[in-house]
Amino acid sequence: MTDDTRIEELIADLRRGPLAVRRAATAELGTCGEPAVEPLIAAMQVEENDVRWYAARALVQIGKPVIGPLLAAMRAADDRDFRRYATATLTGIGEPAIEPLIGVIESADPDLQPFAAMALCRIGEPAVEPLLRLMQSPDPKTQERAALLLWKMGEPGAGPLTEALEASRGAERSANNK
Repeated sequence: MTDDTRIEELIADLRRGPLAVRRAATAELGTCGEPAVEPLIAAMQVEENDVRWYAARALVQIGKPVIGPLLAAMRAADDRDFRRYATATLTGIGEPAIEPLIGVIESADPDLQPFAAMALCRIGEPAVEPLLRLMQSPDPKTQERAALLLWKMGEPGAGPLTEALEASRGAERSANNK
């Protein structure tokens, strides 16, 4: 457990330390856990891209506790660069971020949807099943968003998308023949 003063010192090192100091600060911040989440997100919102990159790396190391606060910060911020680095962070966290990102796609949040889509496509294979599940939504627009994401994902998503569409078409034919 690291105290708030130490976290602030480490964030200061991210801002102005030489490369070795920045790397060491990133590693230590990554081990601080939840107490470092809000200060790191705050640093990502006001700093230049170099600091954002180091802060994002530390947040990826922290993992799952980052997801909710980061999505909330993305909703509140208009800074496209911050959102890009936040998206990279969610991508780096990977599988634990999938369901919250699916929630963004499902809700059709116009501000976050492009960033959630990019993260899901980059996460790749682990996001396929949740997107296939989203295709079963009663909302045609949600189905369409899920299908487009699977298609954009490339090889990991296109095959399962094709299979799902063929199975759906086969089920439709069976229902029409009755």
